[in-house]
Amino acid sequence: MLSFRDSTKVIKESGTDIAIISVGATEQFGPYLPMHLDTLIAEQYANAFGEVLGGYVLPTIPFNTSEEHASYKGTITVSPNVLSTMLEEIIVNLSRQGFKKFVLCNGHGGAYWESSFVKHINFKYLEILLITTHRHLAWEDALKDAGIEGLKERHAGFLSVCTAMWLCPEFVKVGSMGSEVPVEINKFADYVFWDKLTEDGCWGKFESGVYSDQQLASIGKIFWTSYISKRSEHLKETLDKAYQLKMGR
Repeated sequence: MLSFRDSTKVIKESGTDIAIISVGATEQFGPYLPMHLDTLIAEQYANAFGEVLGGYVLPTIPFNTSEEHASYKGTITVSPNVLSTMLEEIIVNLSRQGFKKFVLCNGHGGAYWESSFVKHINFKYLEILLITTHRHLAWEDALKDAGIEGLKERHAGFLSVCTAMWLCPEFVKVGSMGSEVPVEINKFADYVFWDKLTEDGCWGKFESGVYSDQQLASIGKIFWTSYISKRSEHLKETLDKAYQLKMGR
């Protein structure tokens, strides 16, 4: 894997034409978790995909479309137009240097701009390819692997605590948080700020004292290792085949 930590000489001599672009977020995760969890998750994606593809991994962009969390102090949200423009500029810049294949990793579940952006870039720039990775059943399988099959939550619940305890335990103050959000509220999630829909920004529930810190971290590690591994399967094959098809080879 190559990254921005390598010199330009190393990257050039590698001969790679693959770049990995990742986008995280800076947004509230309830009263006890740090706001950069989505960024840490995106970094995990990017590093794993970089290993599989031998690609050049860029620094993770720490901002996203986090409008639903914007009422919580410290959250940063940018418009999809601004974010898409910046990503397009990055891709164009790298394509002029000889990069031809791009993989986009997104750590934020509310980034609805992603699929339309990928289609737009592939339509606009015929000489390059941009893909994301398929998620079909990977989430459900990873929940099962981690022993939390059937977990139903949306944001800043039990799995988020496990994730933080694995990736950044030094920033976590473990405490009970969240509540069960009625299913009928789901239809308002994209229209109303979450401070109007949840008690403390958590769309899920965590009760302290049930698991040890080590158990929580283990669940987080098993889940994300499984999930990212499943999303990495056949990634190189998919990227190469899609490029061949687009280029008519």
